[in-house]
Amino acid sequence: MSDGTDRLDSEFEHLDPADFTAEHFGLVVPPVDDDAARHLRHLVAAWGMLADLSFSDLLLYVPEPSAGAEQFVVVNQVRPNTGQTLFLEEVVGRRVTAAQRPTVARAAASGQVEEEEVDSAWLGERIRVTAIPVQLGGRTVAVLARESALSLTRQPGELEREYLAVFERFARMVAAGTFPYDEEEVHASGAPRVGDGVLVLDDMARVAFASPNAVSALRRLRISGRIQGSTLTELGAETSATYRSYFSAVPAAEEIEHGETIVSLWCLPLLDGDRVDGAVVLLRDVSELRRRDRQLISKDATIREIHHRVKNNLQTISSLLRLQGRRLTEPSAKAAVEESVRRIRAIALVHEMLSRSDGDDVDFAEVVRPLVRMVEEGLASPDRPLHVQISGESGKVPSPTATSLAVVLNELMQNVMDHAYPPGTLAEGEAPVVVIELEREPADLSVAVVDDGVGLTGDFDPAKSTSLGLSIVRALVAELG
Repeated sequence: MSDGTDRLDSEFEHLDPADFTAEHFGLVVPPVDDDAARHLRHLVAAWGMLADLSFSDLLLYVPEPSAGAEQFVVVNQVRPNTGQTLFLEEVVGRRVTAAQRPTVARAAASGQVEEEEVDSAWLGERIRVTAIPVQLGGRTVAVLARESALSLTRQPGELEREYLAVFERFARMVAAGTFPYDEEEVHASGAPRVGDGVLVLDDMARVAFASPNAVSALRRLRISGRIQGSTLTELGAETSATYRSYFSAVPAAEEIEHGETIVSLWCLPLLDGDRVDGAVVLLRDVSELRRRDRQLISKDATIREIHHRVKNNLQTISSLLRLQGRRLTEPSAKAAVEESVRRIRAIALVHEMLSRSDGDDVDFAEVVRPLVRMVEEGLASPDRPLHVQISGESGKVPSPTATSLAVVLNELMQNVMDHAYPPGTLAEGEAPVVVIELEREPADLSVAVVDDGVGLTGDFDPAKSTSLGLSIVRALVAELG
């Protein structure tokens, strides 16, 4: 007997990936219109639940345009979390003929759900194929096939029978064009799945079936009454999600909290035409997940508070230095203190931004703007005006990098004011123009300070300069690498 790959190739002919266009959710689609592609993407986003309910692999077949209903392409597949997979090999991008999957061909032609057993060359046995036409606007755009090996089937228990019955109802909705839903609420992180717990509600929103995991989740909410036959409101698990689903015919999400227990609910209405005649409620105990979320939020808030306090302390230090500088009479000493004040304030600006943002990264452009204002206020005067322009975007950088860059920019702008415009360089009333250019690439950030002053003298070597400002710049740039 040949290996599994050879058997797979005997049943599915492999296609060149260049024949397809890649879509969202890994969907590989032959040329179809935008509405059909969007509908299929929505189906692929939701069909993990269908695979779990059916305990089977699901394959999505699309007719190949050149062959019509005589040949189909497998554009996606999903394996169940509740049962054994049938296809160990990836079959996306494979081609089958109508003779190999007659059930799929009949469903595509009739627009009705078809089911039969066929011989599988891959498994060397017969398999059951349930073919469900995917309807959109009265036309079949694809076929959703549930495929399972007969050798793996057994007498189903109550849970299996209920899950399969729910799958059949969703299958009828797919064939009627009412699933996937046109609209649905966005679910928070930790969305429940079939294995987490399932409630099946009847047309009066009463519990017709509750899986063991669903019962456990409700018991953790201190619900002790009889579950089956009761509404969630009667059980004390009041939720507006159920009512929203029944009245709007779209899925709705909600979380129920009792003490330290939090249960997430995802209510999906079951439709018969335009009428809601039941619902499936997936439940998951997300208590631990939400506890970790709250810890992270608390940690982030603590970090932001630390940055805020560091900023306040730095501002206090700069204020004390400024007071000390006012008592000095030596010009060079006063200038040194003023320079120190500006350096401290540049660092404080970064901590101020971090105290307002999430995480440890900061948009450096948001630091540059107040830094420029600070330099203009501290160095410019009516007789020495300064006009600074900022161009480009920086994106986010780690806080240590932002702190170093802020100090470097402060030093460079101070050097501009001290050396770029000696007396007589500018005409009366003319203001110097300094441009800070930011250029972001995926892995790099380039920052340039460009002035229209006299420029550097021919014998000037920044690497050999003994000025404190350039020494600071060289040291910080070396740290940045």
